[in-house]
Amino acid sequence: MPGRKCQTTFVSGIDAAIDVVGGKWKVLILWKLSDEAKRFSELKRSLEGVSEKMLIQHLRELERDEVVRRKVHHAVPPKVEYSLTEFGSTLIEALRPLGSWGCRHKTRLETVRNTLAAATEATVSAGSTDACAEATEVFSAT
Repeated sequence: MPGRKCQTTFVSGIDAAIDVVGGKWKVLILWKLSDEAKRFSELKRSLEGVSEKMLIQHLRELERDEVVRRKVHHAVPPKVEYSLTEFGSTLIEALRPLGSWGCRHKTRLETVRNTLAAATEATVSAGSTDACAEATEVFSAT
């Protein structure tokens, strides 16, 4: 509606933080920018699997939230660089413990998820009607 203002209210601090970094690629984008500014093409190459559309969308959202800065260098061809703002750097500091936790537990998480996926696939292949229950039972037995 024209003239209507959209307001955001967060329920808690974790709600606000998750809203900023939510999405598969945002934390990875921030991580790639934590050392130095990068051009769009550098970011795209360094984030295997991200679509151009999704990268553009996430960069715009991070820029909107003042976490990422977009700098246009007037040259031929035009050069655009993305970097963290000071505000964004504080977010990186908050994410470091989460990254450390992930490093310590990634093998366990991979094993848990892969075991459950294999059990589910085996159960579905066998024609079971309650694949989730049987997969959970197989997983719990390991």
